[in-house]
Amino acid sequence: MSTLANRPNAALLVIDVQNGVVQQAHDRDAIVGTIATLVGKARTAGTDVIWVQHSSDELPRDSDTWQFAPELAPRAGEALIHKRYGDSFEDTELEQVLAERGVGSLFVSGAQTDACIRSTLHGAIARGYDATLVADAHTTEDLSAYGAPPPGQVIAHTNLYWHHHDAPGRNATTVTTADVDFTRHGA
Repeated sequence: MSTLANRPNAALLVIDVQNGVVQQAHDRDAIVGTIATLVGKARTAGTDVIWVQHSSDELPRDSDTWQFAPELAPRAGEALIHKRYGDSFEDTELEQVLAERGVGSLFVSGAQTDACIRSTLHGAIARGYDATLVADAHTTEDLSAYGAPPPGQVIAHTNLYWHHHDAPGRNATTVTTADVDFTRHGA
């Protein structure tokens, strides 16, 4: 139901599942495995998988820390978006790529929950997209030494508030990987 005209399709965003981002992530192996399952479901359904890759001083382009986790890899024809800001739309080609594919509905997965995931969800809703957070397919590192709640609580809180988020003419919700149904959207 997005507010974007002629955008009947959905896409899966896989955000920043890079070595240096998920190395110390909460429940890393399980979450990366769940994201791999989600990517497989999207590919089987013919849903676009859009890969987002962050660069920064800590993640220099082409370094080992910048590379995607070895369990995940883009396939030929899948879009790759390079970013330097938390919101995957900010100063990137993401909007253009989604427009070309007729995408108005996003399923969001990846890392970090309390940074790039939240920023991208809010960026999507503000730009008119429906945005579904895949509740068991995002993670973050433990930043409790800096005053943040433990990562499990960060993830649970984000799932809670996003499930109850809304905006005029747009849907925001959460769903588990098992309940994702890409076939309900155009492909």
